[in-house]
Amino acid sequence: MHAIRVRVYPSSQTPDRSEQLAWNLARAAATTPPPDEEVVDMVINRLIDNAGVACAALARKPVITARHQAMAHPRPLGATIFGLPRNARVHAEWAAWANGTAVRELDMHDTFLAADYAHPADSIPPLLAVAQQCDRTGADLLRGIVASYEVHVALVKAICLHEHKVDHIAHLGPAQVAGIGAMLGLDCEVIYQAIQQVVHVCVTSRQSRKGEISSWKAYAPAHAGKLAIEAVDRCMRGETSPSPIYEGEDSVIARFLNGPDAEYCLALPDNDEPRRAILETYTKEHSAEYQAQALIDLAFELRTQIPDLEGIESIRIFTSHHTHFVIGTGSGDPQKFDPSASRETLDHSLMYIFAVAMEDGRWHHVDSYLPERAARPETVRLWRTIATVEDPTWTARYHDPDPNRKAFGARVEIRMKDGQLYSEQLEVAHAHSRGRRPFSRDGYLEKYRRLTQDIVDSNESERFLNACLQLEDLTPGELDQLSIEVPADRLGTASDSQKGIF
Repeated sequence: MHAIRVRVYPSSQTPDRSEQLAWNLARAAATTPPPDEEVVDMVINRLIDNAGVACAALARKPVITARHQAMAHPRPLGATIFGLPRNARVHAEWAAWANGTAVRELDMHDTFLAADYAHPADSIPPLLAVAQQCDRTGADLLRGIVASYEVHVALVKAICLHEHKVDHIAHLGPAQVAGIGAMLGLDCEVIYQAIQQVVHVCVTSRQSRKGEISSWKAYAPAHAGKLAIEAVDRCMRGETSPSPIYEGEDSVIARFLNGPDAEYCLALPDNDEPRRAILETYTKEHSAEYQAQALIDLAFELRTQIPDLEGIESIRIFTSHHTHFVIGTGSGDPQKFDPSASRETLDHSLMYIFAVAMEDGRWHHVDSYLPERAARPETVRLWRTIATVEDPTWTARYHDPDPNRKAFGARVEIRMKDGQLYSEQLEVAHAHSRGRRPFSRDGYLEKYRRLTQDIVDSNESERFLNACLQLEDLTPGELDQLSIEVPADRLGTASDSQKGIF
């Protein structure tokens, strides 16, 4: 690995391309070597994971809307859409839109947390769509996915977007471009220009994750994927970009992040160095924001110690800065205590999540968010006894550069009305690589089958899983096998009164 130092320059002192971050991200993508066996296995795991959470969301309204928009843009020999027959093809950018929305809707796929947040598997839908339309091989797709993870993790480790209220798709867009570029074997110049284009159009505000959170949360990464495909297409045709997008006088860093005096340092691999960043990322066992994963597991344990939840007077969750301010009471969002709030909002309310996990001893991607579930009087009472507190120790563990010490958990104190105090803590979720039940291939398969058992017919399900396991051997024209068809009656329907332009 070598360090790339990034700072803002006046226009009269624009650094050479070799010193610019976008160029070095492009170089890391363009020189991606063949992955080792452990990395290949993890890519296959994430293909399976994405498909499971996407299929479980196919009948949800945002996914139906995205799918119908995509279906209005047919293209022979284009890309497939999850749920539809594999011969139903649309333009790649629209397949990326539909599939990206399906993958993101339940907030249940992979995550990486460091200086900022990321769901790196959000890069897979646009890469798969382009691979299908451009007749690439499974090995090409594999290389692209590995490159996208490498770029994404490097950006998230070094540059915090959240503190400036910039949404995290500003790091996703360049990762998607890097993956497409590596997959298509594009030269560094094309990838460099496309990274700058997509960064320029992917800087958006975090209002999409504040207060009453809307369905746009599911669309945001899919939109980045659509923009990434379009940026690569333009730059393959010789178009150029706002430059330098990170270091310029009016760049993203200068105007949206740490300002003209900022300096960041990214670690990127040398040309022949293995790309293993995907192994630092982790998936979710529960359909909730990642920083709630360990707290759900902890709630399951604490509920067995407490004889009567009605006897609880208060619950205090001592946790990291990010957890407190994003999904905790530090956010200042009253909507996080509102029983009529959207699913997207409840998914980002640690107080709601902890209360329901305490009461039910289970977490379900549908049932745990039903309006009638949120409105139970006993749930509302327990929910409103809960507050989060930022603890510097947990903040330090969240940002610890040592992956063996990094933690995303909390310490919980439950005070009873009779004065008794219960206290437990958990560093990482049980499914984390350092957890009690770390996810292996069996874990990914169990999760996939649990999510799809009433949606995907068994023969189709096994056909898809076998295709994933043969990823490296898939030839041009065979990547449609990485899509899944489900019976039409399990797709949900769009309202005739809610048609749009397309």
